[in-house]
Amino acid sequence: MALRGEGVVVAVAGMQKSSGRRPVAAGLVLAALLLPVLPFGDALAEPKPTIAQAKKKLKRLNEEADKIVEKYNQAGEKWKKARKKYKTLNDAFTRQNAKVAGLRKELVTMAVSSYQLGGVTGWEALVGQASPENMLSGLAAADQLSASRAQSLNAFDEANKTLKGDRDKAKAALAEADRTRDELAAEKAKADKMVKAQTKLLRELGAFRTGDPDSAGIAYTGPASGNARAALEFAFAQVGKPYQYGGTGPGGWDCSGLVQASWRAGGVSLPRTTWEQWSWGASRKVSLDDLQPGDLIFSEGLGHVSLYAGNGQIVHAPQTGDVVKVVSLSSYGRRLVGAVRP
Repeated sequence: MALRGEGVVVAVAGMQKSSGRRPVAAGLVLAALLLPVLPFGDALAEPKPTIAQAKKKLKRLNEEADKIVEKYNQAGEKWKKARKKYKTLNDAFTRQNAKVAGLRKELVTMAVSSYQLGGVTGWEALVGQASPENMLSGLAAADQLSASRAQSLNAFDEANKTLKGDRDKAKAALAEADRTRDELAAEKAKADKMVKAQTKLLRELGAFRTGDPDSAGIAYTGPASGNARAALEFAFAQVGKPYQYGGTGPGGWDCSGLVQASWRAGGVSLPRTTWEQWSWGASRKVSLDDLQPGDLIFSEGLGHVSLYAGNGQIVHAPQTGDVVKVVSLSSYGRRLVGAVRP
């Protein structure tokens, strides 16, 4: 470094003998060369966000995650229905295929028998019968054979038509199932990306909670009774278990999965996703000023749902990096859109 500095000084000294502003320019060059050299990455690195900025970003991510997770859940339900539809139609196709195979075998047997019998059942043989009784009996047998053959042919033809229809329906259902599977995969990729971003921020803030999949929860001591009490007792028994997007228990839950399972314990069958639960409750909506224990509380955008526990509290599965917990409704942190009473 010293040798480099000396060379620059000599150069500057030489430049001072010439006229104009070259000495000034040379001085600037010297100053630039003597400045401490910073690593390129450090020079361009963004400043680490403050805690307040990180929390603000996390809040925005959580709101986005609510919607993304519910879209993932919707795609999952759509995939299950499409797969079930395909299985039903494919089973029908399989049964019909077996029926057609049986009818085909019956027709082949009948054709072989007719060939082997040759003219025995023909008019020549019947007319040549010595006894009128034998001839009448032969005519009756021929009519029966003809009717049986016609019936079998008709049955085979109709079964074939049904088989084609069943096959086409099954193929269409399989294509639909493939599309919904791809849709599910795309939504899962979005959710995974969102969870990764949430987790990173939470760990930076030291606020990531892993939860305990085997948590025994806490006892419900609120004012609910009947089915609502059974639902809330189940929900409170999940307290401490981790939030898991797409989770339907028993070791982890998302918001709508927890609500569905809780009310199942209360004897009421709810749909899987928040959007479906809100739609299901179209005729059961209640005012937010008239909440009762067990009511489903929905956030704006229908991205989140919780259970009202009474006494101003709710139980819910919040978001990534948190656990099923009981909090006051006033600290819910989400704008509410309405409530449904199962």
